[in-house]
Amino acid sequence: MFDDRYTLAYKLYPYERSADQDKDTPVRHPVVVMGGGPIGIATALDLGLQGIPVVVLDDHEGVGMGSRAICFAKRCLEIADRYGCGEPMLDKGVVWNVGKVFHKDDQVFEFNLLPEEGHKYPAFINLQQPYFESFQIERLRELQAQGAPIEIRGKNRIDNVTVKEDHVVLEVSTPDGPYTMEADWLVGCDGASSPLREMLGYDFTGKVFQDSFLIADIKMKGDVDFPTERWFWFEPSHGEGASMLLHRQPDDVWRVDFQIGWDVDRKEEMKEENIRRRLDAFLKGVEYDMVWSSIYTFQCKRMDSFLQGRVFFAGDAAHQVSPFGARGANSGMQDVDNLGWKLGMVIEGKAPESLLDTYNTERVHGADENILNSTRSTDFITPKSAMSTLLRDSVLALSEHYEFARPMVNSGRLSVPCTYDGSALNSADALDGPARTRPGSPCPDVPLGDGYLLSKLGNEFILLTIDTDAPDEIEESGITVRRLALSTHDDPSLLLKERYLGDCPAGVYLIRPDQHVAARRPNFDENQIRAAIRRATGKE
Repeated sequence: MFDDRYTLAYKLYPYERSADQDKDTPVRHPVVVMGGGPIGIATALDLGLQGIPVVVLDDHEGVGMGSRAICFAKRCLEIADRYGCGEPMLDKGVVWNVGKVFHKDDQVFEFNLLPEEGHKYPAFINLQQPYFESFQIERLRELQAQGAPIEIRGKNRIDNVTVKEDHVVLEVSTPDGPYTMEADWLVGCDGASSPLREMLGYDFTGKVFQDSFLIADIKMKGDVDFPTERWFWFEPSHGEGASMLLHRQPDDVWRVDFQIGWDVDRKEEMKEENIRRRLDAFLKGVEYDMVWSSIYTFQCKRMDSFLQGRVFFAGDAAHQVSPFGARGANSGMQDVDNLGWKLGMVIEGKAPESLLDTYNTERVHGADENILNSTRSTDFITPKSAMSTLLRDSVLALSEHYEFARPMVNSGRLSVPCTYDGSALNSADALDGPARTRPGSPCPDVPLGDGYLLSKLGNEFILLTIDTDAPDEIEESGITVRRLALSTHDDPSLLLKERYLGDCPAGVYLIRPDQHVAARRPNFDENQIRAAIRRATGKE
């Protein structure tokens, strides 16, 4: 399926001996990232764009094989766009907004995840994870060529970590032998099994659901009449699996996901003839080649805290959810989105270290929201009692004929961006504007005459003014906030007014570097805006 660039056989960051290995004493780095997957590379991109030196250590030399994660949500793509690699992902990905749910052979529910216009990115794209990672690496190489202080070291495996009061000591293994290095801050992006989490003695709390799911990625031959949509079946009529999911990927590859039960022989189920038996029952004579397969179990759990001294955890290393809902990699990208600017400001002396505590509070909030939604989906997909099965089947039966029951059909509530309601960084909401742009919310995109709004926000604090005046620049406590002045008079789509003003005649928004709203007011009040900047950076 993939060309050589997208397999482990091709070394995107082959081992090279680093200068650190020839030093008599350990070299101290501002930030070290453990793990070169999508979340680790995103962390390096975020910090590198700020000019913060960062070293990524990975025990491999290239991206992993197999499709693995394939569904990347709109917010994840907007974050990737801020890092400079969203457009090639969109160009390669398979775009979809519509999902359909079936009970046996009957469609019982249909949903559109992005029914409105005016966004640069769609609700979702399907893109094999090796492609996603490789586009990130290509962007990392571009930034390196431009002088960004990013380094990635392949075949550098962290074997031991000692957390000191003001730094972390890392013992690293390489093909040339071990060496020791130090970091002011360590970010653990080393996946669900997280050796770092194990080294430091931390664990997950949560729930493992007793069911097994078989993934088969296949390349069908000839014409295929499945549309580019998410199709989910409860009790598919062919009898292979209690539920089933179908997705299209790039390169004419399709993902088929079977719910196969808990008490199965996984080794036996992974035999090609048994996988083909299930596929043949579904495809009814369509020829195909098998590309990749795997078995997984639903798990909804997280660490108690994502910040432990000088060590952060992000992505699957910090939390896990079931794949239905596409909340894994997407929520991990939101972790990085939240952590990057805060860590950068602390390192540059523009914010107190207490700001880093808000990474934990805000992203634990995000993880709990994902776990709640994922648990509800899993309970509906895999009922574990006679009563819950009766409820699920009744909802499915009613939904075929009655509209009120259709929203209760839960085949996976799909990933949406997190709003940090109640965050200590938010200022009081003084503008009676739309709920979707209240403080804590991610900014919704808007088409402008020369591009899109999110592209103009960039990676810094922005004062967005709409039909009102303000200074072009404000400096507060060492932080420069640039003004972006817009007017609804230059907005033929009317979406700027709809999404940011509602019935209000004007508005002023303070927007964080992660493009979340920190404060909004009906007009510019210098004292109030300065106070909002201080609060958003942990100084009040």
